[in-house]
Amino acid sequence: MNLLVVGGGGREHAIIKKLKENPQVETVYALPGNGGIAADAVCVPEIGAKEIDKIVEFAKTHSIGFAVVAPDDPLALGCVDRLHEAGIPCFGPDAKAARIEASKVFAKNLMKKHGIPTARYEVFDDPARALDYLRGGGVSFPTVIKADGLALGKGVLIPQSLQEAEAAVKSIMEDKAFGDSGNEIVIEEFLTGPEVSVLAFTDGRSIVPMVSSMDHKRSGDGDAGLNTGGMGTVAPNPCYTPEIAEACMETIFLPTLAAMRAEGCPFKGCLYFGLMLTPQGPKVIEYNCRFGDPETQVVLPLLKTDLLTVMQAVENETLGGLDVAWSHGAAACVILASGGYPERYEKGKPIALPRSLPENVTIYHAGDALAKDGILVTSGGRVLGVTAAAPTLKEALRDAYAAAGAVEFDGKYLRTDIGKRALAALEG
Repeated sequence: MNLLVVGGGGREHAIIKKLKENPQVETVYALPGNGGIAADAVCVPEIGAKEIDKIVEFAKTHSIGFAVVAPDDPLALGCVDRLHEAGIPCFGPDAKAARIEASKVFAKNLMKKHGIPTARYEVFDDPARALDYLRGGGVSFPTVIKADGLALGKGVLIPQSLQEAEAAVKSIMEDKAFGDSGNEIVIEEFLTGPEVSVLAFTDGRSIVPMVSSMDHKRSGDGDAGLNTGGMGTVAPNPCYTPEIAEACMETIFLPTLAAMRAEGCPFKGCLYFGLMLTPQGPKVIEYNCRFGDPETQVVLPLLKTDLLTVMQAVENETLGGLDVAWSHGAAACVILASGGYPERYEKGKPIALPRSLPENVTIYHAGDALAKDGILVTSGGRVLGVTAAAPTLKEALRDAYAAAGAVEFDGKYLRTDIGKRALAALEG
């Protein structure tokens, strides 16, 4: 069977590597892929992830038996809808269901209407009304301001004061820092507590949560610096106990599926729950309509059941009859970034990879490319994800950092404290 994976980052590389474990898989095509993914798939760099017409035509002319649409933009643009129209089975939600991530307003209103626990919020489409609300004295700081639409993961600001909040509204709604994604905004209360990421397979009725994970969003050690797409992850998250998992299933996961069905847009694919374990119980910070990045890089290595089989069960709506098994170990991913990320950084730096890696270590390629001479060079802010799976988190972190230290490129930057909070929670 020939497979097609839409996307070109570390998440897509992790998906491709896992799909290739199925002996029925012949060729995997990555559209567009990247320099490192080229070792595991046939990359088609001339077709971008948002070029839906070209993606569908490619699938039709290359005998694609199954497609996986991984990033948020093509999902919101209806890539799955179009592939289905062309008779291509695929994994991912249709455009109506992808609104759960593509529109923060839709997601918040969904939760409010169906009683799913989340932060208190207000929605604004007029900057003057938003500023009046902020100045009215009913908002405590820090607060959270979100652009309604997709913004490359950067559309969430956390002002610490009224002055910062006013600047955030101006930036999003008037200066259009995130384009049309900021035509509407959500202003919501700032929640406190441990944060947990839970990805879940769902066919619209049945849901299979994956191993929980802990992301590290800030650029610097000790959670200092700017927000990034994620500087590293560990799985499982020790704060996510079996009791909390059961509560989330009853109050968040199943009610979300029921809410989407009730709204006429049942969700099929990978539904990502960004949770905050508040003193009042678990609450939803955000939904994503796809695999998280870099959460995927620690969750999929712990999946024992064949990934293609799971994805086909989601597509065929037979997930409830499948036993999905997970390793009892742990995994850790350390992101190697370009110096200066998430702000300005240089590209084109040659990458020297270790000649060999331990069996439990995998390097996922996120932001690299093949130069004309065939040399692998940096091409993005987050360049590589170095993941290790081991019986314990302590061992996984040790092996991930050892392998990360063996990678060389000019300006290489990494956080040195990935998993520190998780280890403290395990020991405490």
